[in-house]
Amino acid sequence: MLAETHQRLGAVKDGAVATYIPALAAVPPDLFGLATVSVDGRVAEAGDSRHPFTIQSVSKPFTYALALDLLGRRPVRAAVGVQPMAEAFNALVLDPVRSRPFNPMVNAGAIAVAGLLGDALGAQAFPMLQQRLSSAAGRDLALDHAVYRSEAATGHRNRALAHLLHGAGVFGVAAEEAVDIYFRQCSLIVTACDLAVMGATLANVGTNPVTGAEVYGVEAVRDTLSVMFTCGLYDGAGDWACRVGVPAKSGVGGGLVAVVNRQLGIGVFSPRVDSAGNPVRGLMACEALAEELGLHLFEPSNPGSTLLPALAG
Repeated sequence: MLAETHQRLGAVKDGAVATYIPALAAVPPDLFGLATVSVDGRVAEAGDSRHPFTIQSVSKPFTYALALDLLGRRPVRAAVGVQPMAEAFNALVLDPVRSRPFNPMVNAGAIAVAGLLGDALGAQAFPMLQQRLSSAAGRDLALDHAVYRSEAATGHRNRALAHLLHGAGVFGVAAEEAVDIYFRQCSLIVTACDLAVMGATLANVGTNPVTGAEVYGVEAVRDTLSVMFTCGLYDGAGDWACRVGVPAKSGVGGGLVAVVNRQLGIGVFSPRVDSAGNPVRGLMACEALAEELGLHLFEPSNPGSTLLPALAG
């Protein structure tokens, strides 16, 4: 099934590589990798599933889960909302009522989360973040220094967001410190297979199914999957919820992770993205898999959580 989907979508040329981060503009546009990892650790792959690329915004849910684990729901929710936002992912806008980001899946929310980690952990914020995402992937994730430097040199809009957040009192560390953590988290190197393992870690209620490591707490996973479902695909989240129906997060580097609760993690790498920053073939591949395998959250044939037999007993 995975190989057939990869072969069928391989010829799709819609979309273009992101160019506003210069280092991303050099990525070969026709690379395409798919991977799935089940909650019992079975791995399936097709195409360029082991080709390295930077995680970009796919890091956001995993960093959000870290903040929830370390700080608790109340302070995190006080700083970052969980509502969808009908604006671009990098919009210079906060919730006008509460002066906080709408959700952690857009840039303002992710920078706010980075600032909260900076407040709590100081100089250890990024090392802790890197370690936790590495645990979710089941291997050490390195920093792409060239992409990090490119982001730092051109990320003026993200700096503006950081100053806006600092001025609103969302976090206490310097704006430059918060945005630097964010630039670094986006520059971690992953593969489509890594993303599938990370997705399976969330599907497996926070335990990496390949390594057995306990990575995230149950409440952090629940909140993270909820906000991924409603906000993970930016202004395409509603359409995604209807057509595919699983929590997911995309990134302008071409990555996409999808989570079938208690069943499966899906990872995709396809550098051609649409105007919203979502990988075109990634969206198509997940839709095809969801339709073929009945993965939609509300699909009658989806057996759902493995907890249900125990509850019925």
